[in-house]
Amino acid sequence: MGKPVLSIRDLNVDLFRDRIAHRILHDISFDMAPGEVVALVGESGSGKSTIGLAIQGLLNALATPSISGSIKLAGQEVVDAPERSLRSLRRDRVRAISQDALSSLNPTMTIGSQMAEGANASRDTMRDWLERTGLPDPDRILGSYPHRLSGGQRQRVMIAMAMLADPALLIADEPTTALDVTVQAQILRLLRSLSHEGTAILFVTHDLGVASTLADRVLVCYRGRIVERGATPDVLHEPAHPYTRDLMSARFHLASDRTRPLPAGAVARDVPEVGLCPYLGRCGLAISVCHEEPPPKLAGAGPNHLALCHRAGIDAAAADAPADPWPEFEHEDEIALEIQGVTKSFPAGPRNWFGRRAPKKVLRGVDLTILRGECVALVGESGSGKSTILRIAAGLETADHGEVRLPDGARPQVIFQDAFSSLTPWMRIGAQIAERLPAQLGRHERRDRVAEAMSGLGLDPALAEALPSDLSGGQCQRAVVARAMINLPRLLLCDEPISAMDVSLAAQTLNLFNEIRRKKGIAMLFITHDLAAARLIADRIAVLEQGRLVEAGPAEEVISAPRHPYTRSLIAAIPRMGARNVSERAAP
Repeated sequence: MGKPVLSIRDLNVDLFRDRIAHRILHDISFDMAPGEVVALVGESGSGKSTIGLAIQGLLNALATPSISGSIKLAGQEVVDAPERSLRSLRRDRVRAISQDALSSLNPTMTIGSQMAEGANASRDTMRDWLERTGLPDPDRILGSYPHRLSGGQRQRVMIAMAMLADPALLIADEPTTALDVTVQAQILRLLRSLSHEGTAILFVTHDLGVASTLADRVLVCYRGRIVERGATPDVLHEPAHPYTRDLMSARFHLASDRTRPLPAGAVARDVPEVGLCPYLGRCGLAISVCHEEPPPKLAGAGPNHLALCHRAGIDAAAADAPADPWPEFEHEDEIALEIQGVTKSFPAGPRNWFGRRAPKKVLRGVDLTILRGECVALVGESGSGKSTILRIAAGLETADHGEVRLPDGARPQVIFQDAFSSLTPWMRIGAQIAERLPAQLGRHERRDRVAEAMSGLGLDPALAEALPSDLSGGQCQRAVVARAMINLPRLLLCDEPISAMDVSLAAQTLNLFNEIRRKKGIAMLFITHDLAAARLIADRIAVLEQGRLVEAGPAEEVISAPRHPYTRSLIAAIPRMGARNVSERAAP
């Protein structure tokens, strides 16, 4: 493999909450070669982002950790290194693309000022990198503040800022979750070209299709442990660990059965004793030895493909019987949301002599109607105007022209894309989820309702006492969904509600949306760049391109027989398992 860019040995991390130590990472060890792409996959809260923060020496900024083991970056030890050395490493050798772009950008500075602050680069170079990430009109972007950009545009700005520094190691933490499929494909090609130029990339993701397309190797994380590792085709096409198999079975796609609930994997029945397999409470293949002895350390599945499991390499058990089909359901004729001829412009670009900016049209005569109990998915590229429609429907923006009608007394509830930014940082998670409960409920009933809402989304009720900063991105996303669903509205407006969730939790959440919609008659506007999710959740799909609705119709018809070239291009850009475009390398 040659001299590694990154070498981690026996890394253990404890974080303290209420003066109690919680083991977050257990015995993490792996190397990365120059130009290698390693995907770190696993459920939200499995420790993926913590590994990235530890590599950068940033855990001290979040908590008071106890760290043991070794992290060598470009030959320099990170663990217990002085802050001055760590700053030098972060400036010259390693850069990161964070999952939450809005929180990572300074709201008081223009994009151009922030890019210039992070790297000694000319305006032409900054403009070039913005163009390479697929951002049109880079001069307008450079002069804009973060709140004037869509979530996907902010994410691409973060990618361009990281790439400006030409790092030896790039840590990409869910860099494509806020991006539509066409821009995602462009970013993945750009990342692969960087790896060919010698940049090592640690790609943190819950999207197994993206990992299949980009990565040379895959490391599977569960509860702070690497439970499986190997070359990408071996891990994703012949998974050896039961957890990896469950992740693969929970992955939904354009051909998934939309007539019945999705398989979402098992829910933990109990917490295993310390030292035993962490997946024991969910595993359908456990045998007596699993309850008695720790699993062998990464042994059993073949050369360079290893799993932390007594039964590594054993054929999976027979698949569970499919769930019963959804009951017959017809939405009512009552209108829950009606949008007619809506247009919207925002000032953009440099100011003229009079201090004004030229208006940029974001919406161009949009018509959209949602009936009670109906779900309409709105899809399109980042910056096409999807979130602006949602904000106008919620009353957070005013349309320049056109009308928005809601039933008398209807107050829509919104699930925002930037989950962390929509949570109050100094309030406990449980208190925020309980905010929408009736005031007359007693303390115990409120606590029980919060616990039920959290458990229904796979969120440990013990996290009700945590602050948002204690949670991962996916856990924050689930907390926001729980807050919206705890007191059901007549109209639910969802802006990328599953983008930060791993495959099993995304499937579980889609099942919950479908079940509640059918039982309670809730209307939904579901904004997403995931066309597979749109097909599974929606009665109709509307496709938005540059502020115009270019196609709308029944979900199955739009996906199986798209009429507009733009819709066909979105479908063609979806990453597919097995569509690999990288050379294989031997795992260390």
